[in-house]
Amino acid sequence: MKQKIYISGLVTIMVILLGTIFKVNHWPGAGIMLAAGIATFVLVFIPVSLVNSYRGDEHKGRKLLYIATGVTCFVVFTAMLFKLMHWPYAGLWLIIAIPFPYVVFLPVFLVVTSREKNFNIYNTVFVLFMLAVNSVFSAMLALSVTRERINDSLNLARNYNKTESALFQFPVKDSKSPVCIKIDEVLKTIDEYREIILKGEGLTVSQWQENPGNIWRPESVGVAARALENTGDKPAGTKLYHGLKAVLSEIEKTPGCETLAKFAPEILDLKPDDNGQSIIIQMYINLAWSLICLDDLETNLRMLKASL
Repeated sequence: MKQKIYISGLVTIMVILLGTIFKVNHWPGAGIMLAAGIATFVLVFIPVSLVNSYRGDEHKGRKLLYIATGVTCFVVFTAMLFKLMHWPYAGLWLIIAIPFPYVVFLPVFLVVTSREKNFNIYNTVFVLFMLAVNSVFSAMLALSVTRERINDSLNLARNYNKTESALFQFPVKDSKSPVCIKIDEVLKTIDEYREIILKGEGLTVSQWQENPGNIWRPESVGVAARALENTGDKPAGTKLYHGLKAVLSEIEKTPGCETLAKFAPEILDLKPDDNGQSIIIQMYINLAWSLICLDDLETNLRMLKASL
C-alpha cells in the first residue's frame, strides 16, 4: 500500500512540475496538467496518505492534527492553483491561504505535540521552517505570476489610447443619426465606468490614458466589479451590455447598414444569447484587463461611428 502511495505521489508531483514548466513557457496543455496534477494531489494523494499514516500511528490522539494537515493542504494548494490559472477569486483564496497554516494548522500542531513527552523539538523547528517557505512562495504568487504579462497588457492599453486619439480626427457624416446618438450614449457609459473604477484607485482618467503604468495593482481581481456594483450596476457591466444591445438594434433598423449589422456583434464581442456574459465577465477579472476591455470597446465604437 505504501509503495503505491509513493509511486502515485511521485507521478503527481512530476505532472505538476511538468505543468509548471509548460506554464512558464506558455506552451499548450499547461493548464490541464496543473489543474489535474494539483487536484489529484490535494483530493487523492494527501487524503490517502494521511489516512494510511494515521492507521499506522501509535499516537491515536493525533487525529485532529491529521485533519488540520489535510484541510491546510487543500486551502494552500487550491489558492496556488487559482492564482497560477488566473481564475476568479484567486486573490481572495491567497488572502485566506497565507495566514491559514498559522491560524489553523500551527495551533493544532503545538497543542497535540505538547502532550507528547518524547516529542523532538527539531520537528517543531522543521515545521516552522516549512511554514515560512510556504508563506514566502504564496506571497510571491500574490505579487504576480509574471511581470512581463502585466507589462504586455499595459502596452496593449497604450495602443488603444493612441488609436482612440487618431479616431477623433475622423469626421462623422451624420452625428445626429439614431445610431450615432446610441453610440454616444454608450461612450458616455464607458467614460463613467472608467472614471468610477479609477477613482477607487486614486487615479484620474487622464493619468490612465497618458500612462497605463500608473495603476499600482493591475493584477488585482474584482476591483472594477466592486467599484461598479457600489453604484447599483449589478452584476457589474449590465448597463454597458444593454447600451451595446441598443446600438446593435439601431444599426439593424438603419437602411444601408446591412453589412455593418452583420459584423457589428463580432466587432463588439457580443455573441447571440450570451446575456452579456462576454462583457460582464471582463469586469470581474483583474483591474488591468477590465480597463483594457473598456478601451477596446471605446475604440471599436468610434470605428463604427466613423464608418457610418
